[in-house]
Amino acid sequence: MSVPFWVWAATIGAFLAVLAFDFYLVARNPRDPSMRESTIWVSCYVALAVLFGLGVLAFAGPQYGGEFFAGWITEYSLSVDNLFIFVLIMSRFAVPREYRQKVLLIGIVLALILRGVFIALGAEAIARFDWMFYLFGAFLIYTAWKLIRHSEEEEEFNENRVLRTVRKLVPSTKEYHGAALTVRVDGRKLVTPMLIVMVAIGTTDLLFAVDSIPAIFGLTQEPYLVFTANAFALMGLRQLFFLIGGLLDRLVYLSKGLAIILAFIGFKLIFEALHHHGVAWAPEIPILASLGVIVGTLAITTVASLAKSRKDDAAAAAAAAGTTPATTTVEKGDDPVEEVPETSGKSAG
Repeated sequence: MSVPFWVWAATIGAFLAVLAFDFYLVARNPRDPSMRESTIWVSCYVALAVLFGLGVLAFAGPQYGGEFFAGWITEYSLSVDNLFIFVLIMSRFAVPREYRQKVLLIGIVLALILRGVFIALGAEAIARFDWMFYLFGAFLIYTAWKLIRHSEEEEEFNENRVLRTVRKLVPSTKEYHGAALTVRVDGRKLVTPMLIVMVAIGTTDLLFAVDSIPAIFGLTQEPYLVFTANAFALMGLRQLFFLIGGLLDRLVYLSKGLAIILAFIGFKLIFEALHHHGVAWAPEIPILASLGVIVGTLAITTVASLAKSRKDDAAAAAAAAGTTPATTTVEKGDDPVEEVPETSGKSAG
């Protein structure tokens, strides 16, 4: 797939324009968005990604169109998993609700820049060293195994080295000063926790890219498709945070579903490398098959998660009803009031 420079420039320019407009709206009226507003924005970003994919399909053919959709869906799914950590970061730094949109937007822009660098390095490594497919594949399988093994453990946010360095070297205040990133106190310029939490989100997302970037390279080796799939996945992440933030705890099987997807892509990478090196038995997995596995796995895990959550809620409600029986007041003349539990059904005898 040959992508002219002007296409790259136009694509990046369009992404910057959308982000600038998004930032203008957030800066003009900082608030905690409503469910309706978040739904509209998420729908707009999904529609833009679908239209872009259809454009790739029309101008570059079904192979590259399928690769974009498979990569975008995979990256979007992995980004949903990132929201668990974003929630923890917001709680850890006690970010005021009206400023969460700005924090997420700036953090995501930082993450997009860092991912762009990571994608460029990954594309160059694959172009020069084809054995990187074995390394990426093995890493994805290992990551999938870790997800399955530790899926029951409670996630927690640990400050990474970049964030610890920033906190150590840059003097900061303990309290927020509105949405300001810096403030002058007693003639000394200090950064606020607002800047620290933006760095936390941006750099933490880069740690997640350690597995998401190899995953998408397992679906397409076209840097243009890798970058655009990541960009569309990240751009709608802010609104998705507010839309499904309350539903994250219900997606109990999401990690298992993502583990299956990562393992599948890992084996796909290894099989393709073996096929490329002349191993006859190694199959080539078509992109439509990959897309079917990804979409099917996400659908099954989502339905199973919601069903289990409903079952757990019903069991919890039944247990609560069983442990707190109602009582009936019985009065006998001047005797003290006696509380006796109500009974249901017919009395014996």
